[in-house]
Amino acid sequence: MKLGVFGGTFDPIHHGHLVIALAAVEQLSLDRVVFVPAKRSPLKSDAPVAGEADRLAMLERAIAGEPRFECSRAELEGNAPSYTVDTLEALSAKGTLFLILGGDAVRDLDRWKDPERIRRLATIVVARRPGSEATAGEFVLLDTPLMDVSSRDLRARAARGRSLRYLVPDSVWRYIKDRDLYKVTASTAS
Repeated sequence: MKLGVFGGTFDPIHHGHLVIALAAVEQLSLDRVVFVPAKRSPLKSDAPVAGEADRLAMLERAIAGEPRFECSRAELEGNAPSYTVDTLEALSAKGTLFLILGGDAVRDLDRWKDPERIRRLATIVVARRPGSEATAGEFVLLDTPLMDVSSRDLRARAARGRSLRYLVPDSVWRYIKDRDLYKVTASTAS
């Protein structure tokens, strides 16, 4: 089985994530893409804004209806921070692994825990991002549309009271709206 592994905080998941995953399935003939929401990234100083349950619920809503996409709770159920190399080790028995990264994330790969082991466990697949430079050679480059959308920008937009409609799947937009996620409150403004 050819398995794509797509990790991140997904805070929130957006159309850019889904376009990348679908491109990986189509261009690499993957059987599945496993989305792996991280409990907390070891390279980010800030913890995710939305809680684990909310991020997982948004992710599950976003991928519902696409049988080639699935969600793993492995990193959420483990200790924080979570490490990609450990996740790849756990998934390695399921087949040939392809680690899907954005062009921005691949720049930091050498700072990750055991980057050489990551390279041995999985083929690194890179989706270009606006403002990032990824070159072929060591990595497989995906041909994806450049979508200038990031979870950080979406959170900031929501905090200003702006809608995320059409930037995230409708089911995710409704979830964020119903739960009032990413709004600035007195406790988060300071």
